[in-house]
Amino acid sequence: MSAKRQYLPQDFTISTWDQLKGYFEELSQRPIDSAAAYRSLLKDISELESMVSEDMAWRYIKMTCDTTNEALEAAYIDFVTNIQPNIAPFEDLLNKKINESPFKSELESDKAFMIYFRAIKNAIELFREDNIALLSELQTLAQKYGSISGAMSVEIEGETLTLQQAANRLKLTDRAKRKDAYEIINQRRLQSKDELDELFNQLIKLRHQVAINCGFDNFRDYMHQAMGRFDYSVEDCFSFHEAIETVVVPLCRKIEEERKANLGYEQLKPYDLAVDSLNRQPLKPFEGGKELLEKSIACFEVVEPAFAANLRIMADKGFLDLESRLGKAPGGYNYPLAESGIPFIFMNAAGSLRDVETMVHEGGHAMHSFLSEHLELNAFKNAPMEVAEVASMAMELISMEGWNKFFSDEKELNRAMIEQLEGVIATLPWIATIDAFQHWIYTHPEHSNEERKSAWLTIAKRFDTGVADMSGYEHFMEYSWQKQLHLYEVPFYYIEYGFAQLGAIAIWRNVLNDKKAGLDGYKHLLELGYTRTIPELYQAGNVKFDFSKSYVGELFGFVWEQLQVLKSK
Repeated sequence: MSAKRQYLPQDFTISTWDQLKGYFEELSQRPIDSAAAYRSLLKDISELESMVSEDMAWRYIKMTCDTTNEALEAAYIDFVTNIQPNIAPFEDLLNKKINESPFKSELESDKAFMIYFRAIKNAIELFREDNIALLSELQTLAQKYGSISGAMSVEIEGETLTLQQAANRLKLTDRAKRKDAYEIINQRRLQSKDELDELFNQLIKLRHQVAINCGFDNFRDYMHQAMGRFDYSVEDCFSFHEAIETVVVPLCRKIEEERKANLGYEQLKPYDLAVDSLNRQPLKPFEGGKELLEKSIACFEVVEPAFAANLRIMADKGFLDLESRLGKAPGGYNYPLAESGIPFIFMNAAGSLRDVETMVHEGGHAMHSFLSEHLELNAFKNAPMEVAEVASMAMELISMEGWNKFFSDEKELNRAMIEQLEGVIATLPWIATIDAFQHWIYTHPEHSNEERKSAWLTIAKRFDTGVADMSGYEHFMEYSWQKQLHLYEVPFYYIEYGFAQLGAIAIWRNVLNDKKAGLDGYKHLLELGYTRTIPELYQAGNVKFDFSKSYVGELFGFVWEQLQVLKSK
């Protein structure tokens, strides 16, 4: 533990709700007769929240590390069906107790508490008894996506591969092998399309009911408030989509046209988009999870020695699971452990440059956890995703200073950085596609599977470059949205990556101009957690929370300039 418990017994663990219930009852019934008692209540609630959230975290981590283990899945489901629903009414009672106390006013002048009380008020407004069971059911359903995806594997040349491992073959210089891998991977995805469609239909129905119960017309509007999007509107999201369409998509088109010319193909096919544009063999930055970790620590040492020290702490604790394997859930995440004060990194490394990007991305999240650990309340540490993703996406860019630890050859290093910057550009249209799709889905909750397919194709076309020829593969495109786990597990959590990408680019620009000042701004932003508004947190990092067309143009103009410098070497 990062700090000794003051309220709970040192050896207390959760097995059943009955064990936990007494602490929630005591807190909700405790008399508060002074400002000191009020502040003590907040700290004790925070300690209980931290312990409960870490218990759930470990259940989720263990389940995703081995989706074939029924006991691990049962432990997670037990929490979301038998423990969490019982906590919800007490959380509402405690929120009201916090909000209605006469001693609250003595803390409201503190910006950190103002942010905290704003979130409390928002939670009270959205709480409905009718939604407790629905939200529990939604969590149980959402985890099925990981089980379905984790079970996907393919046979290629006599070898059984996860889809992440098979995707590495899309970087092979042999076009026939790339084509084969692309078709095998997507055919395997299609085998589960009906199951994933049905799962998604169930999720949409339940989510819509949650919104209706709270008095909203649709789940989109409910989530905008539930996610605490106090600093921008739904219309701002649409404006950002437009900025991406007009500023970033043309840059993507230039990159793909250059790729097509370099490869010398009459038609650029979807299986030609991951191979090196000069048809060189795939980069091999590391072999296995052990080497990935060692090189990541060395990379962070170059950027900031304290970052490397934090990774070593995680390694010593065993708080990493890096390699792809059968039965492991897809994707990658950094899970903050509120009581331990040390986060856990989960990913599916298969030896590619993309894995390096994922490792430093999740490493950025991990540094955020370490830097904000000192804050008084657990709620202060839970930065909004528009800020949390700045931590990770900025690390992708500023860590390039240490990528020579992965690539000792200067030409390979240069090539890796070019791929990274091209990826930064390519990411924004996909973010806009996924976000726009979610807006459509939840404002048309009664849609059919065919209508959803049609809407997806229309939206995807809007943000597509039109360079790659999809002839013969239209049936793959129809269900390509199903690979995005956020749609299933964390609805509406995606536009944040777009906003954060802007913040990340701006921080990287600052670091390139003045490393010490740039890094100081980055660390200051992270150490504030959620004790300021989003614009104020960005300002603390010496960047702007701005997603206007002109600002998007300015930042991506900078990225384009840096890309051309690298290509000229």
